[in-house]
Amino acid sequence: MPELAEVVFRSGGKVYSFDPNGLELEAGDQVVVRTSRGIELGKVVVANHEVDPKEVPSPLEKVVRKATRSDLSTAARNEKLAERVAAACEEKVAKHGLDMRLINTEVVFDGGKVVISFFAEERVDFRKLVEELARQFKTRIEFRQVGVRDEARLIGGYGPCGRKLCCTSFAGDQQPVSIRMAKEQNLPLNPMKISGICGRLMCCLKYENEVYREFKQKAPARGSQVRTRKGDGTVVDYAVPKEAIVIDVGEGKQVEVSLADVERAKKRKRRR
Repeated sequence: MPELAEVVFRSGGKVYSFDPNGLELEAGDQVVVRTSRGIELGKVVVANHEVDPKEVPSPLEKVVRKATRSDLSTAARNEKLAERVAAACEEKVAKHGLDMRLINTEVVFDGGKVVISFFAEERVDFRKLVEELARQFKTRIEFRQVGVRDEARLIGGYGPCGRKLCCTSFAGDQQPVSIRMAKEQNLPLNPMKISGICGRLMCCLKYENEVYREFKQKAPARGSQVRTRKGDGTVVDYAVPKEAIVIDVGEGKQVEVSLADVERAKKRKRRR
């Protein structure tokens, strides 16, 4: 069976599969790999694991090596260069009166290119800006316009739950989030309640949606009668994170019962 290792190049970024090339890689290892952009430094998020040959992506690049001290020093120098380019770019954007907001500046690992991400409502003619920066830093400059979700992912921050933004905390392929997911989780369809700092539907709706779907497949429907250790009653609500249901046992009393207890009660009833 072929082996793969999963690598990301920034927090919350897309996960890419690589051939470990005989190396024993663990989550957290920093590795040097070859990509369409050239040589890059990434972080392993899933250690070596076997996959079905049909699941191997094509083309599949190999990990060049585990990052050395020299590689990490190169990455540190690139970060300092990125800071200088960002500062110079901010000045030139103001000088030329361009309606764009700089989000992130990254120097490709081999130093052959600087990628500057920005947000703008409309198209921006930044050709003059590219020329001046390329002349000043003597390297290739590339601008990349991003949307509001990418802006939040690159900048980071904290959500209304008090935790770091999902898009910067969890590696994923950034699949679309739909209003249907909010309905599936019985959330109020109030944009103020279900939107993130980017102004779009919160990513956590996507991450938690499968849990809600699986729970509803196992749980008795609302309004159905159930037997439990805490008494017989009617299902009135769900406590999905706790894998529990809330039942009305009469006389205005409601109790929370583990879904597993309800299932065991059903099995005892069948045997009778």
